[in-house]
Formats: sequence, structure tokens, C-alpha cells
Amino acid sequence: MTREEISEVNPKALIVDGFDKAIVGMAEGINTGSVVAYDIDKIINIMMERDGMDYTEACEFYSYNIADAYLGEYTPIFINTET
Repeated sequence: MTREEISEVNPKALIVDGFDKAIVGMAEGINTGSVVAYDIDKIINIMMERDGMDYTEACEFYSYNIADAYLGEYTPIFINTET
């Protein structure tokens, strides 16, 4: 899903810069409408490849700086697609 497609669905949806390749679609938030949904594993892999982090560093960065960031009602959600 591209930024343009996201904007058509919900122009207020927030996008995490640098992680477009981790977008898996949109999800319905409670009382907010559609929000962007990201694949956690793809985010971790992007940081490992792009930023040279090892797995532990990438997981810690994700946990503290991305997953725990609440930016209002249009904050993205993060899902684990691995079973």
C-alpha cells in the first residue's frame, strides 16, 4: 500500500518515516477510522539492513522508539505476522 493510497483512505493517518516497505495495509481503529498497519518483523529487518543494527538492538529500538510512541488517535498499529 502506497502513501497515496493511504491518503485516499484516511488523510489523517500517520506514517512512520523510513518504513514504507513494512506497511501491510490499514486497520480500523477504535473511534478513529483507518490507521496504517505495519509488520513488526519487516520493521526489525529494515533497521538491521539499513542501519546496521543487530537483532537485539533493532528489537530494543523498535520497542522503545516506535511501538511505545503514541501520537494521537491516528497512531499506526504494529502487528506480528509470524505464527
